Amino acid sequence: MRHRPTNLVFSFSFFISLLFIFIFFTDTAISQNTTIPVNVGVILNVNQELGKMSLSCIDMALSDFYATNSNYKTRLILNTRDSKGDVIGAAAAALDLIKNVQVQALIGPENSMQTNFVIDLGSKSQVPILSFSATSPSLTSFKSPYFFQATQNDSSQVSAITSIIQVFGWREAVPIYVDNEFGEGVIPYLTDALQAINTRVPYRSVISPIVSDDQIVEELYKLMTMQTRVFIVHMLPSLGSRLFTKAKQVGMMNQGYVWIITDGLTNLFGSLEPSVIESMQGLLGVRPYVPKTTALDGFQLRWKRKFQQENPSLVDAEPNIFGLLAYDAIMALAMAVENAGTTNFGFDMKNVSTNAIDLEAFGVSMNGPKLLESLSVTRFKGLTGDYTFVDGQLQSLAFQILNVNGDGERGIGFWTPEKGLMKKLNLTSRDSTSKSHLGPIIWPGDSTSVPKGWEIPTNKKILRIGVPVSSGFSEFVKVITDPITNKTIATGYCIDVFNAVMQVLPYAINYEFIPFGLPDGTSGSYNDMIYQVKLGKFDAVVGDTTIVGNRSRFVDFTLPYTESGVSMVVPIKDNNKKNAWVFLKPLTWDLWMTSTCFFLFIGFVIWVLEHRINEDFRGPPEHQVGTSFWFSFSTMVFSHRERVISNLGRFVVIVWCFVVLILTQSYTASLTSLLTMQRLQPTIGDVKELIKRGENVGFQQGSFVVGILKELGFNEKNLWVYDSIEEWDALFENGTANGGIATAFDEVPYIKLLLGKYCSKYTMIEPSFNTAGFGFAFPLGSPLLHDVSRAILNVTEGQKMNKIEDAWFKKNSCPDPSTLVSSQSLGLDSFWGLFLIAGTTSILALIIFMVTFIYEHREVMKESDPRSSLLTRIRTLLEIFVSKDLSAHTFKEKTGIHVHGLGAATPSPNNHCPTSPSSYSQHTDQYFCSYGEQGTPSTEYGDLNPNPSGQSPQEIVHAIELRRQIKKEHEIHRLSIKINDVDILHRII
Repeated sequence: MRHRPTNLVFSFSFFISLLFIFIFFTDTAISQNTTIPVNVGVILNVNQELGKMSLSCIDMALSDFYATNSNYKTRLILNTRDSKGDVIGAAAAALDLIKNVQVQALIGPENSMQTNFVIDLGSKSQVPILSFSATSPSLTSFKSPYFFQATQNDSSQVSAITSIIQVFGWREAVPIYVDNEFGEGVIPYLTDALQAINTRVPYRSVISPIVSDDQIVEELYKLMTMQTRVFIVHMLPSLGSRLFTKAKQVGMMNQGYVWIITDGLTNLFGSLEPSVIESMQGLLGVRPYVPKTTALDGFQLRWKRKFQQENPSLVDAEPNIFGLLAYDAIMALAMAVENAGTTNFGFDMKNVSTNAIDLEAFGVSMNGPKLLESLSVTRFKGLTGDYTFVDGQLQSLAFQILNVNGDGERGIGFWTPEKGLMKKLNLTSRDSTSKSHLGPIIWPGDSTSVPKGWEIPTNKKILRIGVPVSSGFSEFVKVITDPITNKTIATGYCIDVFNAVMQVLPYAINYEFIPFGLPDGTSGSYNDMIYQVKLGKFDAVVGDTTIVGNRSRFVDFTLPYTESGVSMVVPIKDNNKKNAWVFLKPLTWDLWMTSTCFFLFIGFVIWVLEHRINEDFRGPPEHQVGTSFWFSFSTMVFSHRERVISNLGRFVVIVWCFVVLILTQSYTASLTSLLTMQRLQPTIGDVKELIKRGENVGFQQGSFVVGILKELGFNEKNLWVYDSIEEWDALFENGTANGGIATAFDEVPYIKLLLGKYCSKYTMIEPSFNTAGFGFAFPLGSPLLHDVSRAILNVTEGQKMNKIEDAWFKKNSCPDPSTLVSSQSLGLDSFWGLFLIAGTTSILALIIFMVTFIYEHREVMKESDPRSSLLTRIRTLLEIFVSKDLSAHTFKEKTGIHVHGLGAATPSPNNHCPTSPSSYSQHTDQYFCSYGEQGTPSTEYGDLNPNPSGQSPQEIVHAIELRRQIKKEHEIHRLSIKINDVDILHRII
């Protein structure tokens, strides 16, 4: 009895557990039975391998999705229809699904042509259309919001293709595409992208989907006759396999050819036969890159087992990119349907007329707008990578660059919109246009050398080079015919340059020169000759052909290899005997005046610094003035004989001599230039003057210069033609009055040739007109153009060009014509720095001298004596300034006075003069102590007896003159004392 409660508890617990299990399974069953079915249409060609593979991937996607998301309320129900591989079948299937089944969305159709019509049905019924295999860019141009291109747009691969072309520098490419919606959709994007990298599209090869093999061969032979060897193929495998098979047969898969295929072929590369792959060896391709993941590997294993069970006849099938995109597309649709809600999955039939035809008798989906919005924001990680729509377009993935080699393709690199070309996706690339960013490539013909992208056509193995026939300027081009072989032989500067350029090219070019002439036997103009290139009669034109804008409409020019410009040539005259004042022209008037003023100023400065201590600068006033200015101006030729004793004076003279040296040398050089160039003065210097006077003007036969002359306003009757240098010179000699010319306009190379022969008769002057120089002319878009231009740079930058120019033009040693008329007067602006230095040093020397002088004679300016006025003291100071400084070392030996200090004197052995008691008298007595009270000479210096001590006559004369000067200065001093006494007396009164 004690165990009964325990048994009851156990029984009750067991009952409760069974009840919970029953409720759980009941709820699960009820939830499974309450899911909402959503009809979805699938339009595929179920009889083809692609259709079977896509449908299998769609079924697996639904199984995987609802196995993971079993709690979702909606369940997609697939309604599959066979498109039968044509547009009508796809349209009928879509109409049936929308009208009768009332599907909420459509998956498919497979190609762009079928999808084009189905988009309209979806737009009218508001049923979203998801296409995972229709890649044409033209589908998006319909701008239907209910169309989702759940695959890579063909235009997204265009940038990857052009990057490859840009890396290898190919300048021309020919697209080969199928003539339908799929092929034509990408061409506008491709041509625009090629033009953006300066790659021409000279021809478009359009092939019909139902073309015969013979027609394919005919088109291939047509391509072989062109220069371009780069082809871009955009078509599906059904047509592409036939194309490459025939290309292999006609020899277009040999060395030198470049083939690039789009993802239309690379995405289905696994479906190609081995024989087709064998014919595609060496080509390049691009396809969307699908990253390797664990989920992708697991899906491929499960899919292979499932597909093999369902299709045992298909062996070794592999899911391609379209199968993976179909898997992701149905995943996205399942998510979007669940997120859109389950409000109403019906169709609104209000606007459907009872008499409407089948194409109009369908309603509008009530859930379409919500599903459209839900699809637009759906994002997840799919088998192909990040899955998201922007404006109805699946975002671009990275592209893989492939090279077909052996039994299949191998990856050589990647391309992304952000980084461009690279060997590996995880590498950081700065320059996406480098060949190093791609792996090794095996090109057609089993070659490892990069094809140059063009070749001379098989029917034109020798280039026909047109050359002008001109008898005048043979230094540039001269054409003769060998009388024995009848072969054209071309020589001249232009021919040598062209031959040198051809030798620099990295490949051999065979060519022959063809002389140009009109049917009437005349040589014709250069424009006529260049136009022959456009007509196809010449493959290029070589000669003295100038690069002009209107000619570039017919041909492409290489880079120029000569100087450019059109200028005027006039005779020169001798003016030496007609200008007597030419010696004044080397310097401008302001420089003449400044130089003269400085000569006077320097003379004054030297007099101030020297006249008190230098006998050469003393004497009567007029003598001192003359000596000072004579000294200054004589420095111009460095012929001054006067000594300069003071250090300040020497400093000033050194600086001034340097200035004079620069001035004289510059004057000499300028005068020499003027005297030499005077005879090169042009007779005419203004175009307006020529037009006004009606002068005759010459130009070269066949030159474009005549157009410039007419634009300037010259009358056509005044335009004269010459065809050689000799004829040019003869027209100048005759002059306008005798049927000649007054001036001529021509290009700089011809003018230099004329001046090299007649440099003493003519000169080149302004005006000048810019031109591009001489260049070689090739057909528009010629692939040779860039290589030849690059070779011209190599030739002109090296020594080869100098040798060619010396061989043809270095025959006369005339000066450069650009410097013949180029002499100008020298102005003050070129020498003001020198004058500033000279002026500064002179003023500084004057300041130092005056400060020193005033300081030495400061006692004169003191007001210790109340009887002397300021004017008197200044007058006294001036008298001392103009007097001789006997304390200077230059006079000590002559006077016998030795100065020991300022204002104090001591007697020499021969001096018996007592020292003055006052400072002022002490200063003055040193000059006048040799005289007695009456002013008679003392015997301190000896009497007037000539030669009392055996002195030489010269010394006696000098002593007498010195005594007379001292006496004169003593009298001046006595007069000054009297003036002072009068002034004192006046103050006392």
